Amino acid sequence: MMHITRRGFTRIGLGGLAAGTAFGKPNSNFNGVQIGINAPYSFRRMRGSAGDVIRNMLELGINSTELRSQPVEHFLGGPVHIQGEETATEASRVFPGGFNRPTPEQEAADRAHLEEVRKWRRALPRKRFAEAKEKFSDAGISIDIVKFDDFTNRIDAMEDDEIDYCFEMAKALGARAVSCEPPVSKTRRLGAFAAEHRMPVGYHGHLSKDPDEFAAPQSWETAYSYSKFNRINLDIGHFTANGGDALAFIQRHHDRITHIHLKDRKKNNGPNMPWGQGETPVKEILQVMKKERYPFPAVIEFEYSPPEGSSVMAEIAKCVEFCRKALA
Repeated sequence: MMHITRRGFTRIGLGGLAAGTAFGKPNSNFNGVQIGINAPYSFRRMRGSAGDVIRNMLELGINSTELRSQPVEHFLGGPVHIQGEETATEASRVFPGGFNRPTPEQEAADRAHLEEVRKWRRALPRKRFAEAKEKFSDAGISIDIVKFDDFTNRIDAMEDDEIDYCFEMAKALGARAVSCEPPVSKTRRLGAFAAEHRMPVGYHGHLSKDPDEFAAPQSWETAYSYSKFNRINLDIGHFTANGGDALAFIQRHHDRITHIHLKDRKKNNGPNMPWGQGETPVKEILQVMKKERYPFPAVIEFEYSPPEGSSVMAEIAKCVEFCRKALA
């Protein structure tokens, strides 16, 4: 794992990524299995600009990311709110349960802001996406998946050109797929755009008995029936907590998976645990990925609470080391 001193971080800075190359390129591809991180989400409520994400990933030695769109658009000068600077409405969507319900005035301000973002996106020259790709590439980081909260939270309000914009961004960033968490019924429309752009959409599941939510295996089958570009972002922790056999599901549907989320939960809606202390077969899944040479990345989605005396970054480093040892 690559370690960077505080002095080294200062030299890297928000705009000076070239300095970061002095510390070597990060590498979290262990024996053919690409380990990535869901960013900036996994860094919890730490600030989530492109520069922040890159510095954290360099410290951890991770070279692949499922990146939310906000750091990219913020870097390009868009009127978006990055993690740590969200409105009450946005924060309540990303970290439910930790924020009060937005007031009507806050929701009205949020709607006005979304219209501002829509206008900015329509005016943005598409060639500028290359600037964001270069920023990450210069640090040795590939953006393998782009996650769009817009697809999750407001797909019905998005006009066709906005959806095209998202797929065009993902392509320009070099992504292999996009990801989101909409109701199953909304994937018919998204699947049509995915087919037009020839880019898969990986749908993330949670715990739910609602047939319109991604949770049970049938939910992905339904989405796949709408479009062959509707694929699977399997969260192995949530799937296990919901009573599923994540390893068997992956072996059965590996050709439809865009990426998996790594975490360790206990069964029967049990909690997120430090890796190795839950009941999710994290190690076994990684070893099957290595043996079968599955091409999709395994993405760390950090969610358990750091123990007293530790930190988010220290615990994510333990997750990376867990993967390294499992794949040795």
